[in-house]
Amino acid sequence: MKVENPVALRFILQDELYLLNTDKALYEKREILPPIVEEISEPEIRTQVSPPSIQESQPEIKTPVINKIPQEAKPEVKTPEPAFNYLGKNLKNFLILVHYPDQEFIAETHLAALQNILKRKALELDDVVILNMAQHYNITIAQLAAFFKPVKLLLLGQAAIPQGMTPLALNTPKTSGTRTALYSFGFDEMMDSVDNKKIFWELMKAL
Repeated sequence: MKVENPVALRFILQDELYLLNTDKALYEKREILPPIVEEISEPEIRTQVSPPSIQESQPEIKTPVINKIPQEAKPEVKTPEPAFNYLGKNLKNFLILVHYPDQEFIAETHLAALQNILKRKALELDDVVILNMAQHYNITIAQLAAFFKPVKLLLLGQAAIPQGMTPLALNTPKTSGTRTALYSFGFDEMMDSVDNKKIFWELMKAL
């Protein structure tokens, strides 16, 4: 049996072995190599770096500036003043209201009788205003007062009383502030009645 390693003979042969000089020299020269220790390489630790998150820039939304168009100032709406159609010039601020549906102002015979009464009071037609309420039925006493500014007011007949007028007693003068008002007969009621004419004249003298 051929044994390559002389050291192994000691385990095979139980008896003492005697080496020849040539083998002994070979045995002594053989070096026992230290065991090879493999270096354990440390595992490579890799840090996983997450890629930077890329945020998409959202477009900036700008609210458009709306230039306000200045509104034109609305013109003030004023109620037009009523147009009055009357006789006289109102030089003495004396307003006489009558009611004649079929006349522009007053019946001619009644106008003549009224002028005679005015003359007795030293008044002319230009000193007064004769207004036919049949042609101005929607006019109020406030509108009449604002336009004519009467100091004396004579109402001939119930139909001649304007809207908004405080009720007046027949043939009883009433003073309110600087204005004196008299509600009396219409000429239709006086032309055929002497008594009514007398009553009316007495009241007119005091007015």
